[in-house]
Amino acid sequence: MTSATCGKVCSADEAISLISDGATVASSGIVGAAHPEALTAAIERRFQRDHRPTGLTLVYAAGQGDGKTRGLNHLAHEGLVKRVIGGHWGLVPGMGRLALDNKIEAYNFPQGVICHLLRDIAAGRPGCITDVGLGTFVDPIHDGGRLNSRTTETLVERLELLDKTWLFYRSFPITVGLIRATTADTAGNLSMSEEAIIGEVLPIAQAAHNCGGVVLAQVKRITDSPIPPHQVAVPGILVNRVVVANEDEHDQTFGEQMNVAYCSAGDSAVQPAKGVEFMPMSARRIIAARACDELHSGDIANLGIGMPEGIARIAEERGLLRDVTLTLESGPIGGVPAGGLSFGASAFPQAIIDQPAQFDFYDGGGLDYAALGAAQIDQHGNVNVSKFGSVLAGVGGFVNISQNAGRLVFCGTMTSGGLECNVEDGKLVVVREATTRKFLTLVDHVSFSGDIARNSGRDVLIVTERAVFRLVRDGVELVELAPGIDLQSQVLGMMDFTPIINNVQPMRGGLFHHD
Repeated sequence: MTSATCGKVCSADEAISLISDGATVASSGIVGAAHPEALTAAIERRFQRDHRPTGLTLVYAAGQGDGKTRGLNHLAHEGLVKRVIGGHWGLVPGMGRLALDNKIEAYNFPQGVICHLLRDIAAGRPGCITDVGLGTFVDPIHDGGRLNSRTTETLVERLELLDKTWLFYRSFPITVGLIRATTADTAGNLSMSEEAIIGEVLPIAQAAHNCGGVVLAQVKRITDSPIPPHQVAVPGILVNRVVVANEDEHDQTFGEQMNVAYCSAGDSAVQPAKGVEFMPMSARRIIAARACDELHSGDIANLGIGMPEGIARIAEERGLLRDVTLTLESGPIGGVPAGGLSFGASAFPQAIIDQPAQFDFYDGGGLDYAALGAAQIDQHGNVNVSKFGSVLAGVGGFVNISQNAGRLVFCGTMTSGGLECNVEDGKLVVVREATTRKFLTLVDHVSFSGDIARNSGRDVLIVTERAVFRLVRDGVELVELAPGIDLQSQVLGMMDFTPIINNVQPMRGGLFHHD
């Protein structure tokens, strides 16, 4: 090991001592994949011991946490952070509580915008110009991405360029980069060889370095052999400290310690399997199967977390996975996306590209099909997934994907909170109605703009277990009804607005069998 590298290798506690009060810290990863758990845990230990650092600004693109204590939950302490600019908040409930209680400044920007903004900061540009977020709560004609009254500074503006309206997200200095890799060599070069994603490690490192800050890298091991240059994800010239993490702080994802399928080539995962275990008949299955009807051979697709994950199961049952390419916003292309706390990884992907490049592809219209969740839908076709009631979920990659995919399907039950359904003799039976309506006169937060989608002629479906709706020029039209469902009491009676009704067709009968 060279003396230069010896000077970089240190403990996690020594590394985070370089973080000053008031620093702007950018952290890598999605859920637990490529998140530097050893470093964020060390920041929490120091704060609890010494009450330092304080007043941090935290910047991150994808949600990083397990919904409990890991990931950026380590930083969810009043006084430790003063401002958060994040893409997804749902996995960091402690930070969400600080935002909802007005104890920190809080912004929610689209995941892809933050990825691209990190590149712009690294390049010394004044900010990121994009149309992603127009018409949503991120647009300054609404909230400008601000989540509470304590948050007052304007970080996003509207501008007119080439006869079109754009959003301009302002740059700001990054003074600390927290990143993770698998291996560091004696020059401090980093390889992602056993990570489930590449993520945004390079833009974070470049941004922190070019702003005169420090880059702290967590790794699994250090090798005396130089990493081949084509395999270097972050060059050593950008890295200030290297920390070899304890084994329990470098799990491949927060769901699995190590799954070689996430970093292995192959196509076995997308071949029609023998004896496929069928997804049980349920509201979730009906929704996934109907949404899968819109997935065509040859499509490049993205499936969101939660309800849309079931579409991959149905596609596998139908032998369709070999004919479509599933992608994830975190960078994997092909294979079978993982769910739960391994979301962001894909088994046996064809390729893994960096996260900003994936959003370049998405923003440019590369997706043929996307299926996403929906917490609230209103009469204008607006959809909310980001903030409702006492829940602060954040948008993640939702805005980038929903705004730019060729065909879009929103998936969710008609109501939420205790819904129970059965299928009897090919008909849907609502055993117990849920307590919360999802079809409202106006959504609490506009995560997807129905007006902009309608004006651009987008192909948008809303699929529930009992009815299917389409976004049309004049609003939301009811187009399909499940067998066994009463239109008046079980659909219209569960909505705060009356949809357009012209020629309602029955939902395909095979959806209520294992077809």
